[in-house]
Amino acid sequence: MLQLYLDLMSQPCRAVFIFAKKNNIDFEFKLVEMSKGDNHSPEFKRVNLLHKVPALKDGDFTMGESIAILLYLVRKFHTPDHWYPADLEKRACVDEYLSWQHTSVRPHGSKIFMYKCLAPLILGKEMEPEKMEAALKELHNILDQFEEKFLQDKPFIVGNEISLADLVAIVEIMQVIGAGEDIFKDRPKLDAWRERVEATLGTDLFQEAHKNLLGFRNMKMEPLNPQIAEALKAVLLHFK
Repeated sequence: MLQLYLDLMSQPCRAVFIFAKKNNIDFEFKLVEMSKGDNHSPEFKRVNLLHKVPALKDGDFTMGESIAILLYLVRKFHTPDHWYPADLEKRACVDEYLSWQHTSVRPHGSKIFMYKCLAPLILGKEMEPEKMEAALKELHNILDQFEEKFLQDKPFIVGNEISLADLVAIVEIMQVIGAGEDIFKDRPKLDAWRERVEATLGTDLFQEAHKNLLGFRNMKMEPLNPQIAEALKAVLLHFK
């Protein structure tokens, strides 16, 4: 059976999880808790030498990288065309967004989550207000670009139907909601798009995928694996 190695606190993991569930792809969920260092275990190393989630194991075949995994699932299971259209121009639009988001929505949304949720745990103090304000300003600039360039006046990024672009976009933007920042406020176009994406995916599935994230701030946290804590501390200090 297909095995997916996932931690649903991870945005790319949520995208893979939602896609597989929505398309009725039969898989075994293999939990990899990164906060405990599971991604550095000998077992996981046999699946992905890079120690990253998500990862896929299909028989003897293994692979990592969420976008590559999504495309593998599209092709192997012949999922509906709207996810990754055969039409050359529509597919190019999906590819364009998937390429753009790696250096835009993902890093800026992740920074907000790290500042709001991880900095107090790792550094023992709240992030300085001026740094938080600057990070939010950067994120809103990115969201302006998302609305103006990719969403425009369309229901979804590629037109009238949901695609991989919308799926990857929503899980990244929801990471900021999990940090307690309502970035949909005062953004009616973005909020309406979110509602369409959630309704299309199914509210139950959407909530299942985001349950841990949305409850993170009220969760009683166990101490982070020391190796993970040091790595995150280095990232936070780099951001500063």
